[in-house]
Amino acid sequence: MFDKILIANRGEVAVRVIRACKEMGVKTVAVFSTADAEALHVALADEAYCIGGPRPQESYLNEDAILTCAVESGAKAVHPGYGFFSENAGFARECGRCGLVFVGPSPEVIERMGDKDAARRCAREAGVAVVPGCDLLSGPDQATAEAARIGCPVLIKARSGGGGRGIRRVDAPEAAVAAFNEARAEAAAAFGDGECYLEKFVSPAHHVEVQVIADSQGNVVSLGERECSAQRRNQKLLEESPAPCLDGHDDVRERMATAARDLARAVGYVGVGTIEFLYSDDGRFYFMEMNTRLQVEHPVTEFVSGIDLVKWQLRVAAGRPLPFSQDDVRIANHAIECRINAETPDFLPSCGEVTMLHVPNGPWTRFDSALYQGVVVPPYYDSLLGKLVVCSPTREEAIRKMRSALGELVIEGVQENSELQLDILSNPRFVAGAYHTNLMEHLYES
Repeated sequence: MFDKILIANRGEVAVRVIRACKEMGVKTVAVFSTADAEALHVALADEAYCIGGPRPQESYLNEDAILTCAVESGAKAVHPGYGFFSENAGFARECGRCGLVFVGPSPEVIERMGDKDAARRCAREAGVAVVPGCDLLSGPDQATAEAARIGCPVLIKARSGGGGRGIRRVDAPEAAVAAFNEARAEAAAAFGDGECYLEKFVSPAHHVEVQVIADSQGNVVSLGERECSAQRRNQKLLEESPAPCLDGHDDVRERMATAARDLARAVGYVGVGTIEFLYSDDGRFYFMEMNTRLQVEHPVTEFVSGIDLVKWQLRVAAGRPLPFSQDDVRIANHAIECRINAETPDFLPSCGEVTMLHVPNGPWTRFDSALYQGVVVPPYYDSLLGKLVVCSPTREEAIRKMRSALGELVIEGVQENSELQLDILSNPRFVAGAYHTNLMEHLYES
């Protein structure tokens, strides 16, 4: 096992990794921007180094500074968390050149699965169904022709897209030219790659993802699924496991898990990863993409599986084989995670000093966060303040438990979205477990 690890991230995920390392007896190295000098991950790590100014490009995306700190501190591995360099094949490759282990899959796998067009081809080759569509578009005229051939509505999607960027819906072929140009320009600006493809818009649909973990000995295990259909602008708000849309459909659940394992095995995956699917009410499911990193919502899987994903991510990166097989995995109880974001009721970012903080606790309740009273939430990074996660024997009880926990959570000094989460938890479609990715469109219907 590694004796020292550098965490190339900030916020709650950096704290999450540091805590796992402490339990494993692994020393930790934190890096931070000038805006995060008083951050919790800096205080908890064994060593901490400032790597630049407040903007991500000056610090958390400063590859040379991070790698220099890793080498000079004597770290043996780099954990990228999520976001920033977590799915950057070039960074993973540079870690190797510096003699550091990148805690994640190989650069080749990251490149292959990070290219959404290439990932679709991988899925097809592995026998996993993909959404009807086409390969990369040569230009706006082909976008129009493919929209007519496939049948609207369709989505034009950037092959390097993420976080909802580089996606445009097309409701009629004659609108494809403008949508193609917009998606291409947005993707080029955000990701440096404007290449796009097109696929059928499946709606209504559920967003279901399967958690996998694989070791370097070729063992691949799935750890249940999560339903992530509660989204706003393609950004997840609430996740739960098991997926209620698969209740009564154990055959679909098993086929989806098998498809995820087959795809992970086909690409030679090592580490923790997530295969995302669209599931329609007619029982069909389609591969969407693979996230080659730790997911924000990984705690719900940890609750229902009893497996610490971060610890096993580190052990697998160190070359240890998984000591359990698929037959050993038991999914029990029901877990829900609510993302607590710093935002106004109009969904605008909120920042400032946290002047009061009260966190709910109790059996099977956890709050993954880097908050403390007096910390300043800076304007430079994503809006996630923390993740409130609960687990109960039944979904009905888990919903009640989450409502109670949200009612107890107090964060003053910045605005946050716990009221929105309470509205979701009270929505009849959500309560019935029959909601789709368009839940937010129906949230405030009478």
